[in-house]
Amino acid sequence: MSTGRKQLDIVSLYPKDMNIYGDFGNLKVIEQRTRLYGYEPRIHMYNVGDAWPARADLIVGGGGQDHGQVNVSKDLFTVSDTLHTLADNGVPILVICGLYQLFGHYFETVDGARLSGIGILGVHTVGQKVRMIGNITEHTARFGDVIGYENHSGQTFLDDPSHAWGTVDGGGMGNNGEDHTEGAVYRNVIGTYLHGSLLPKNPAVADHLIRTAAANRYGNFEDLGGSDEKAQLEKLNSLADAARKTAMARPR
Repeated sequence: MSTGRKQLDIVSLYPKDMNIYGDFGNLKVIEQRTRLYGYEPRIHMYNVGDAWPARADLIVGGGGQDHGQVNVSKDLFTVSDTLHTLADNGVPILVICGLYQLFGHYFETVDGARLSGIGILGVHTVGQKVRMIGNITEHTARFGDVIGYENHSGQTFLDDPSHAWGTVDGGGMGNNGEDHTEGAVYRNVIGTYLHGSLLPKNPAVADHLIRTAAANRYGNFEDLGGSDEKAQLEKLNSLADAARKTAMARPR
Protein backbone atom coordinates (compact mmCIF):
# COMPACT_ATOMS: atom_id res chain seq x y z
CA MET A 1 0.00 0.00 0.00
CA SER A 2 1.35 3.41 -0.93
CA THR A 3 2.15 5.80 1.93
CA GLY A 4 2.15 8.91 -0.27
CA ARG A 5 5.90 9.17 0.11
CA LYS A 6 8.34 9.27 -2.77
CA GLN A 7 9.23 5.70 -3.64
CA LEU A 8 12.54 4.01 -4.36
CA ASP A 9 12.52 0.61 -6.06
CA ILE A 10 15.26 -1.59 -4.59
CA VAL A 11 16.21 -4.93 -6.14
CA SER A 12 17.82 -7.74 -4.16
CA LEU A 13 19.74 -9.95 -6.61
CA TYR A 14 19.44 -13.72 -6.06
CA PRO A 15 18.82 -13.70 -2.30
CA LYS A 16 18.07 -17.45 -2.33
CA ASP A 17 21.50 -18.37 -3.70
CA MET A 18 23.75 -15.41 -2.96
CA ASN A 19 23.25 -14.51 0.67
CA ILE A 20 26.13 -15.55 2.91
CA TYR A 21 28.18 -14.10 5.78
CA GLY A 22 25.46 -11.62 6.64
CA ASP A 23 25.06 -10.06 3.19
CA PHE A 24 21.28 -9.87 3.58
CA GLY A 25 21.93 -7.25 6.23
CA ASN A 26 22.93 -4.83 3.47
CA LEU A 27 19.40 -4.90 2.10
CA LYS A 28 17.92 -4.36 5.56
CA VAL A 29 20.15 -1.30 6.10
CA ILE A 30 19.15 0.17 2.74
CA GLU A 31 15.47 -0.46 3.52
CA GLN A 32 15.66 1.06 7.00
CA ARG A 33 17.71 4.13 6.11
CA THR A 34 15.56 4.81 3.04
CA ARG A 35 12.52 5.01 5.33
CA LEU A 36 14.33 7.20 7.83
CA TYR A 37 15.16 9.64 5.05
CA GLY A 38 11.44 9.89 4.32
CA TYR A 39 11.21 7.68 1.24
CA GLU A 40 9.19 4.50 0.76
CA PRO A 41 11.35 1.50 -0.23
CA ARG A 42 9.73 -1.01 -2.56
CA ILE A 43 11.73 -4.23 -2.26
CA HIS A 44 11.91 -6.63 -5.21
CA MET A 45 13.46 -10.07 -4.63
CA TYR A 46 14.89 -11.27 -7.92
CA ASN A 47 15.76 -14.98 -8.06
CA VAL A 48 16.52 -17.43 -10.86
CA GLY A 49 13.64 -17.53 -13.34
CA ASP A 50 11.83 -14.45 -12.02
CA ALA A 51 10.58 -11.59 -14.17
CA TRP A 52 12.71 -8.48 -13.84
CA PRO A 53 10.84 -5.69 -12.00
CA ALA A 54 9.46 -2.77 -13.95
CA ARG A 55 11.78 -0.34 -12.19
CA ALA A 56 15.13 -0.57 -10.37
CA ASP A 57 16.54 2.51 -8.63
CA LEU A 58 19.09 0.62 -6.54
CA ILE A 59 20.44 -2.94 -6.71
CA VAL A 60 22.22 -4.97 -4.05
CA GLY A 61 23.52 -8.54 -4.20
CA GLY A 62 25.65 -10.80 -2.04
CA GLY A 63 28.00 -13.74 -2.11
CA GLY A 64 27.54 -17.47 -1.98
CA GLN A 65 29.20 -20.84 -2.33
CA ASP A 66 30.49 -21.97 -5.73
CA HIS A 67 27.31 -23.98 -6.36
CA GLY A 68 25.28 -20.83 -5.77
CA GLN A 69 27.29 -19.04 -8.44
CA VAL A 70 26.63 -21.90 -10.86
CA ASN A 71 22.89 -21.63 -10.16
CA VAL A 72 22.74 -17.94 -10.96
CA SER A 73 25.40 -17.60 -13.68
CA LYS A 74 23.19 -18.66 -16.60
CA ASP A 75 20.19 -16.68 -15.38
CA LEU A 76 22.38 -13.60 -14.98
CA PHE A 77 22.86 -13.52 -18.74
CA THR A 78 19.09 -13.28 -19.27
CA VAL A 79 19.17 -9.89 -17.52
CA SER A 80 22.67 -8.88 -18.62
CA ASP A 81 21.51 -6.27 -21.15
CA THR A 82 19.20 -4.73 -18.55
CA LEU A 83 21.94 -4.61 -15.93
CA HIS A 84 24.41 -3.09 -18.40
CA THR A 85 21.89 -0.38 -19.30
CA LEU A 86 21.19 0.38 -15.64
CA ALA A 87 24.92 0.52 -14.85
CA ASP A 88 25.62 2.76 -17.85
CA ASN A 89 22.81 5.07 -16.71
CA GLY A 90 24.35 5.50 -13.27
CA VAL A 91 22.04 3.31 -11.19
CA PRO A 92 23.79 2.51 -7.88
CA ILE A 93 24.65 -1.18 -7.60
CA LEU A 94 26.46 -2.97 -4.76
CA VAL A 95 27.63 -6.55 -5.37
CA ILE A 96 29.55 -8.62 -2.84
CA CYS A 97 31.99 -11.50 -3.34
CA GLY A 98 30.34 -14.11 -5.63
CA LEU A 99 28.23 -11.59 -7.52
CA TYR A 100 31.20 -9.23 -7.67
CA GLN A 101 33.06 -12.01 -9.47
CA LEU A 102 30.17 -12.67 -11.87
CA PHE A 103 29.91 -8.96 -12.68
CA GLY A 104 33.44 -9.33 -14.08
CA HIS A 105 34.66 -11.15 -17.18
CA TYR A 106 34.81 -14.64 -15.68
CA PHE A 107 35.39 -16.76 -12.59
CA GLU A 108 37.65 -19.78 -13.00
CA THR A 109 37.32 -22.33 -10.21
CA VAL A 110 40.25 -24.08 -8.58
CA ASP A 111 39.37 -27.14 -10.70
CA GLY A 112 39.66 -25.14 -13.93
CA ALA A 113 35.95 -24.78 -14.71
CA ARG A 114 35.13 -21.32 -16.01
CA LEU A 115 31.93 -19.40 -15.33
CA SER A 116 31.45 -16.50 -17.69
CA GLY A 117 30.55 -13.16 -16.15
CA ILE A 118 28.56 -10.30 -17.63
CA GLY A 119 31.51 -7.90 -17.82
CA ILE A 120 30.15 -4.79 -16.16
CA LEU A 121 33.29 -4.64 -14.03
CA GLY A 122 36.72 -4.94 -15.62
CA VAL A 123 37.97 -7.85 -13.52
CA HIS A 124 38.55 -11.58 -13.75
CA THR A 125 38.86 -14.11 -10.93
CA VAL A 126 40.88 -17.31 -10.56
CA GLY A 127 40.25 -19.75 -7.72
CA GLN A 128 43.00 -20.96 -5.43
CA LYS A 129 43.17 -23.49 -2.61
CA VAL A 130 44.16 -21.04 0.11
CA ARG A 131 41.38 -18.80 1.40
CA MET A 132 41.83 -15.15 2.27
CA ILE A 133 39.99 -14.67 5.56
CA GLY A 134 39.88 -11.98 8.20
CA ASN A 135 38.87 -8.52 9.31
CA ILE A 136 39.79 -5.87 6.77
CA THR A 137 40.19 -2.12 6.63
CA GLU A 138 40.02 -0.69 3.14
CA HIS A 139 41.15 2.82 2.28
CA THR A 140 38.92 4.55 -0.25
CA ALA A 141 39.13 8.00 -1.80
CA ARG A 142 35.40 8.66 -1.47
CA PHE A 143 34.44 7.11 1.87
CA GLY A 144 37.67 7.06 3.85
CA ASP A 145 38.25 3.79 5.71
CA VAL A 146 35.68 1.09 4.94
CA ILE A 147 35.41 -1.79 7.41
CA GLY A 148 34.47 -5.38 6.63
CA TYR A 149 35.31 -9.07 6.72
CA GLU A 150 36.73 -10.98 3.77
CA ASN A 151 36.40 -14.72 3.17
CA HIS A 152 37.20 -15.79 -0.38
CA SER A 153 39.46 -18.17 -2.27
CA GLY A 154 39.22 -16.41 -5.62
CA GLN A 155 41.99 -14.04 -6.64
CA THR A 156 40.55 -11.11 -8.57
CA PHE A 157 42.65 -9.03 -10.95
CA LEU A 158 41.63 -5.70 -12.48
CA ASP A 159 42.08 -4.75 -16.13
CA ASP A 160 43.06 -1.32 -14.83
CA PRO A 161 44.20 -1.07 -11.17
CA SER A 162 43.03 2.56 -11.08
CA HIS A 163 39.46 1.22 -11.15
CA ALA A 164 39.85 -0.45 -7.74
CA TRP A 165 37.35 0.65 -5.09
CA GLY A 166 40.17 1.05 -2.60
CA THR A 167 43.45 -0.27 -1.25
CA VAL A 168 44.58 -2.41 1.66
CA ASP A 169 47.82 -2.58 3.57
CA GLY A 170 48.52 -4.88 6.50
CA GLY A 171 44.83 -4.79 7.37
CA GLY A 172 43.65 -7.18 4.66
CA MET A 173 44.39 -9.23 1.56
CA GLY A 174 41.95 -7.49 -0.78
CA ASN A 175 41.36 -8.63 -4.33
CA ASN A 176 44.26 -11.02 -4.60
CA GLY A 177 46.77 -10.62 -1.77
CA GLU A 178 49.35 -9.25 -4.18
CA ASP A 179 48.66 -5.78 -5.55
CA HIS A 180 46.94 -4.20 -2.49
CA THR A 181 43.74 -3.40 -4.43
CA GLU A 182 40.26 -4.17 -3.12
CA GLY A 183 37.04 -4.19 -5.06
CA ALA A 184 36.26 -2.49 -8.34
CA VAL A 185 34.04 0.34 -9.53
CA TYR A 186 32.29 1.38 -12.71
CA ARG A 187 30.27 4.58 -12.52
CA ASN A 188 27.95 3.91 -9.51
CA VAL A 189 28.62 0.16 -9.45
CA ILE A 190 30.68 -1.10 -6.51
CA GLY A 191 32.03 -4.64 -6.35
CA THR A 192 33.80 -5.75 -3.19
CA TYR A 193 34.78 -8.75 -1.07
CA LEU A 194 33.67 -7.08 2.17
CA HIS A 195 31.11 -9.11 4.07
CA GLY A 196 30.15 -8.51 7.63
CA SER A 197 27.47 -7.12 6.73
CA LEU A 198 29.20 -4.25 4.98
CA LEU A 199 26.63 -1.46 5.29
CA PRO A 200 25.74 -1.51 9.01
CA LYS A 201 29.34 -0.53 9.83
CA ASN A 202 29.66 1.81 6.84
CA PRO A 203 26.58 4.06 6.76
CA ALA A 204 28.34 6.55 4.48
CA VAL A 205 28.34 3.91 1.75
CA ALA A 206 24.66 3.11 2.35
CA ASP A 207 23.77 6.79 2.23
CA HIS A 208 25.69 7.25 -1.02
CA LEU A 209 23.65 4.47 -2.63
CA ILE A 210 20.36 5.89 -1.36
CA ARG A 211 21.16 9.51 -2.23
CA THR A 212 22.29 8.53 -5.72
CA ALA A 213 19.14 6.48 -6.29
CA ALA A 214 16.91 9.35 -5.19
CA ALA A 215 18.81 11.94 -7.24
CA ASN A 216 18.61 9.75 -10.35
CA ARG A 217 14.85 9.29 -9.97
CA TYR A 218 13.72 12.68 -8.69
CA GLY A 219 16.46 15.05 -9.82
CA ASN A 220 17.87 15.57 -6.34
CA PHE A 221 18.03 13.96 -2.91
CA GLU A 222 15.98 15.51 -0.12
CA ASP A 223 16.11 14.47 3.51
CA LEU A 224 12.36 14.15 4.05
CA GLY A 225 12.52 12.55 7.48
CA GLY A 226 11.10 14.19 10.58
CA SER A 227 12.74 14.80 13.94
CA ASP A 228 12.11 11.23 15.13
CA GLU A 229 13.72 9.80 12.00
CA LYS A 230 16.71 12.11 12.35
CA ALA A 231 17.17 11.00 15.96
CA GLN A 232 17.07 7.36 14.91
CA LEU A 233 19.68 8.01 12.21
CA GLU A 234 21.95 9.70 14.75
CA LYS A 235 21.63 6.68 17.04
CA LEU A 236 22.36 4.26 14.21
CA ASN A 237 25.40 6.28 13.14
CA SER A 238 26.68 6.29 16.71
CA LEU A 239 26.30 2.51 16.94
CA ALA A 240 28.02 2.12 13.58
CA ASP A 241 30.93 4.23 14.78
CA ALA A 242 31.34 2.02 17.86
CA ALA A 243 31.15 -1.13 15.72
CA ARG A 244 33.78 0.25 13.35
CA LYS A 245 36.19 0.99 16.18
CA THR A 246 35.71 -2.52 17.61
CA ALA A 247 36.18 -4.19 14.24
CA MET A 248 39.29 -2.17 13.42
CA ALA A 249 40.84 -3.20 16.76
CA ARG A 250 40.32 -6.90 16.16
CA PRO A 251 43.17 -9.03 14.80
CA ARG A 252 42.73 -10.70 11.46
